[in-house]
This record gives sequence, C-alpha cells and structure tokens, in this order.
Amino acid sequence: METLTLLIVSIILLQTSYIITKNRAVKHNKDVERSSIVCDTSALIDGRIVSVAQSGFLSEQLIVTKSVLRELQYMADKADHDKRERARYGLDVVKQLQGITRISVMILDDGEIDPAGVDEQLITVAKQYNARLCTTDYNLNKVASAESIIVVNVNELAHAIRTVHLPGEHFEVLVTDKGQGRNQGVGYLDDGTMVVIDNAKSSVGKTVPIEVTRMLQTEAGRMVFAKMQKSADNDETKQVSSPNQYQKSTKKSYRKHGKSRKSPEDDLVALANE
Repeated sequence: METLTLLIVSIILLQTSYIITKNRAVKHNKDVERSSIVCDTSALIDGRIVSVAQSGFLSEQLIVTKSVLRELQYMADKADHDKRERARYGLDVVKQLQGITRISVMILDDGEIDPAGVDEQLITVAKQYNARLCTTDYNLNKVASAESIIVVNVNELAHAIRTVHLPGEHFEVLVTDKGQGRNQGVGYLDDGTMVVIDNAKSSVGKTVPIEVTRMLQTEAGRMVFAKMQKSADNDETKQVSSPNQYQKSTKKSYRKHGKSRKSPEDDLVALANE
C-alpha cells in the first residue's frame, strides 16, 4: 500500500514538473517573438531605423516580409522619379540593416499579398509572430494600435529624445519667418523644434538672444515660446569696444559727476563708478 502511494505521488510530481517546464518554455518563446519587429515600407524608406540599430538601442530581430520587398521593387520599377528614388533607397536600407552585426534580419516569405493590401498582411504577420510593428505611416499606426499591436514609430522616438528647454533658459536662435501673432517671429532649433518669439517680427533673418517662457507639447511635436532677451548693446555695464564709444561714454561720465578730464586712468575710474 505504501509503495502504491509513493508511486502515485511520484507520478503527480512528474506531471507537475512537466507542466511547469512547458509553461516556462511557452512563455520564453513568446518573449522571444515579442522582441521581433516587423518593418513596413514606410519605415525602410524613412531610413532612420539604420541609425537607431547602429547606435545599439535596437537589438531585436527585424522581420522584412517579401511582400514589402515586392512593393519596393514595384515602386522602383513603375513609380514616378521621386518614388523610384525612395524605393531604391528603401532596398538599400534593407542591405545596410543586414550588415549590422548586433541585430539579425529575417526575410520572411509571407505568401501572396492579401487582397486588402500589404498593410493588412503586415498586421497578420505581426499577430502571427506576436511581434511589434515598425512604421511611420499614420493610418497604419492607428489600425495596428486598434488591433492591440505594439507600434514602434521612429517619428515618436525623435520627438521623445528632443532636448527639453525649461522656462528661464537663455540661448540664441535664427529668426526665419514672421509668426501668426502680432510682432511674433519664428525660428527653429537644430532638432527641428519650432520657437515662437515675441517682438521678433522685425528681426527676421537675424540671430537673436531669447529667453524661454514656456513649452507646449502637441501631437505634431514640441513648441517653444520665448521672448526677446535684452541685447548686450543696451547693457550699461558693457565694456566699451571702440574709441568713439569710449569718448562718448567718458563725456557722459564727466557731465554726470561734474569732473574734468585729466587722464585715461581717471576715465576708467569714472566709468567704473557709474
């Protein structure tokens, strides 16, 4: 009787161990699949995914379907000049990605193109492999999100890593155009962030010092609002840089303090006391 009991207990323990091991293996496979990223045509034509991969921030497996390659080939052969150039660049991007050692690129044969189009086929592949989808296409982004697919958008990444400028910061910016508001000017930072500057309408074409007043985050990106900073030319404590300016400043000092001009040393003392 005791032997039978021990045998039953052993069988139960073995079955339990098997189920736990199997569940762990399934979970591991899902994690591996989740680390894969399916690339669409727009992401390859955009090309910035190469820089992201080269930087080391992207270490997953990339999946490029043959339907996407066929679409790029069709565009390279049949489309107008601009689209042909972009499609050829997209094909070059696939080759560049294959040359990056820290990632793997799998060319997946996904069969015939879905009657609904390549986008629908990509959603099907992403679901099949439990993978994420890399795209810069706005509509595909929305559809994939509605289908509970994680979307990797290079545009959103670019917006996320832009420098944050806090109110009170000072820097210079080139005023490139007039703003929509009264007396506003518009400039851009190196990362493309728009800067709206009060009272800079007359400074179009000039680089001006500004002070950040606030920042606004929108779906289209980040905007900086600023005001013109007092120019150094209006600073009464600035160092005089030319003989004429020096003479005018010293004469003003004499009149203010009721002193007569004696020597250059006296002039410097008078300026320092102003």
